[in-house]
Amino acid sequence: MSALFDFRAFCIVLLLAVCSCTFVKTKAPSVLSQKTGFRGLFWKFARVGERLSPWVSLACIGMAMSTLFV
Repeated sequence: MSALFDFRAFCIVLLLAVCSCTFVKTKAPSVLSQKTGFRGLFWKFARVGERLSPWVSLACIGMAMSTLFV
């Protein structure tokens, strides 16, 4: 089933996007410097990861436990 139709898989994809964009922004900030257009979406994911990092990490841990044990 596609990740767009399964809510759990969609949440995993969103968390992966937020974590990946935040990592890329910390290593190479010039890659995600554009704030508009399609690349602006990745900039926004990175901003969410920077500002809500404790909540994102808790969500990642919760999703990992859900994937492992359910």
